Amino acid sequence: MSARGFLKLLEYAERSRQRARGTLVQGEVLDQWSGVGFRLLGQYFIATMGEVTEVLPIPRYTAVPGVKPWMRGLANVRGRLLPVMDLPHYFQHSSQVPEARRRVLVVDMGDVFSGLIVDEVFGIQHFPVRDYREHASTQVPRSLQPYLQGAFWREGVDWNVFSLNRLVNEPAFMQAAVA
Repeated sequence: MSARGFLKLLEYAERSRQRARGTLVQGEVLDQWSGVGFRLLGQYFIATMGEVTEVLPIPRYTAVPGVKPWMRGLANVRGRLLPVMDLPHYFQHSSQVPEARRRVLVVDMGDVFSGLIVDEVFGIQHFPVRDYREHASTQVPRSLQPYLQGAFWREGVDWNVFSLNRLVNEPAFMQAAVA
């Protein structure tokens, strides 16, 4: 999907939410895009609102034998088993952020229910659509590039659009067991 197509889909999704709340005026042009902001490996990212169902402190989890090092373990979150994955380790890096400040983005898409540990979460971020660029920052580590869908520029900072959907559907992500 092209970046322009992606942005148009985001616009339609936001219009649907606005219409459901009764706040979109006929003929009004959507001029803002919103997502969940987070930091990973020193870079700023945003995920589409529908891709993150919850943000948590790192829950207590039980280690699972025979899995790759980025799979931290399983946590019981309100009666559901949540696989907890360390994203910096998945991308073969380590976090410099103290564990107490790190957070988990909970993803619940189709058959995938996972907790993704990131360095920090900034909550919902809003960006003018006019500030969208099709190309993500060149500062982002190469291993993260396949998951990026453009970027927004705000106050001297690139906020790269990170596709959690693309990540959780990646075959390597789904293979947490050591071969």
